[in-house]
Amino acid sequence: MSESLPAQRTGTRSENNVVRVLALGTAQIVGWGSSTYLPAVIATPVCEDLGMSPEMFFGAFSLALLAMACAGPATGRYIDRHGGRRVLLLSNFVLAAGLLMLSQAGSIIGLYAAWCVMGLGMALGLYDAVFAALVAQHAKAAGRLIVGVSLVGGFASTVGWPASTWVIEHWGWRTCCQAWAVAHLLIALPVYWRLVPPGRAMPQSTPAARPQPSTTPPPGSRARQLGLLCIFSGATAFVTSAMAVHLPALLLAKGATFGQAVFAGVLLGPAQVVARLVEFGLTQRLKVHPLTTARFATALHPVACISLGLFGMASGLGPLFSVLHGAGNGMISVARGVLPLALFGASGYGAVTGRLAVFGRTAQAFAPIAFALVLAQYGPGAALSLSGALSMVALLALLRLRAGSG
Repeated sequence: MSESLPAQRTGTRSENNVVRVLALGTAQIVGWGSSTYLPAVIATPVCEDLGMSPEMFFGAFSLALLAMACAGPATGRYIDRHGGRRVLLLSNFVLAAGLLMLSQAGSIIGLYAAWCVMGLGMALGLYDAVFAALVAQHAKAAGRLIVGVSLVGGFASTVGWPASTWVIEHWGWRTCCQAWAVAHLLIALPVYWRLVPPGRAMPQSTPAARPQPSTTPPPGSRARQLGLLCIFSGATAFVTSAMAVHLPALLLAKGATFGQAVFAGVLLGPAQVVARLVEFGLTQRLKVHPLTTARFATALHPVACISLGLFGMASGLGPLFSVLHGAGNGMISVARGVLPLALFGASGYGAVTGRLAVFGRTAQAFAPIAFALVLAQYGPGAALSLSGALSMVALLALLRLRAGSG
C-alpha cells in the first residue's frame, strides 16, 4: 500500500500541471488575442472611423511595443523578488482599462494614449511575465510548464483573429475592444488568482542530496552569453514582427495571387503549433538541449528566404515559405522562454528576460516600418535578403553560445 502513494502523488501532480498549463495557456490566448493580434483586424475600421492613415494607426501600436520594452526589466525584477501573482492580476486590470480607453477613442491622441496603457499591460501579462512567474515558483522545473503554456498560447491567432472579426462584423470595433476587456476580467483574472500562488517558492533543503556543481557561468562569461542572447532576441523579433505584418504583401510582390497569399498566411498558425509539439518532444522527452532546437529553428527562415528568392512562387514555394517560417517562429518563441533558464538557471530569470525584452520589443516596434520601406523602395528580393540576413545573425549568435554554460 505504501508503495502506491508516491505514484499516486506523481499522478496527481501531473494532472494538476496539465490543468495549470491549459488554464494559463487560455489566459495567454486572451492576452495575446486582445493586444498583439488585435491591430491586424481593427486597423481598417479604426482608420475609417477616426479618419487616419494606416501608418498613423500602426505607429500607435509601435508605441505600445516601446512601452512594453521599457517596462519589461522592472517587471522581471519585481517577479524575481516577489513572485508573479500581483503582476499578472494587475495586467488584467491594466489591459482591460486600455481596451476600454481604446473603445472610447475619438481622436489620434486618445488612440495613442490607449495603446500606451496597453503596452504597459502587455509587459505585465504576456509570455515574459508568465514565464518569470513560473520560474519564481518552480525554478528549473518550470521548463516543461513554459513549453506547455507556449503550446496552448500558440492558438492565440487561431482563436483571436476569427473571434475579433466576428464581433466587428456584427457590432463594430468598439464593442470588440469592450468584449476583450470583459474577457480579461472574467477569464484571465480568475485563472491567475487561482493558479498563480502569492510570493516565491521557498528554497527546499535537501540535506541528503549530493551537492551539485553550480550552473551559473562566471561573471565575464555570463555577460558575453547575455549579449549574444540579446542579439538573438532582437534579430528574431524583427523578423517575426516584419513577417506578421508584411507576409501577404511579400508573397504578392513575388508573384503570388491573392488566394495563394491568403492560403500561405493561414498555414502560419498550424505550423507554429506543430513545431512546438515537436520541440516539446525533443526537449522534454528526448532531453535535447533547448540551444540545439533554437539553432535549428533559427535556420529555417534563411532556408525559406533562399528558396523563395531563387524560385519565386514556382512549385508552391509560397506555402513552403510560410510553413518553414511559421515552424521556426513557433519554436523560437519557446526558445526565448527556456534558453535563459537553461543557460543561467532560475536565479534572476525575470531580470534576464526583461533585459532581453528591451532588445526584442524595440526591434519588433520598428520592424514593420523598416521592412515596408525596404519592400517598397528596393523590392521583395532586398526584403528577403534583409530578413534572411538578420536570421543568420541570430543563428551565428546562437552558435557562439555553449550549452554547457547553464
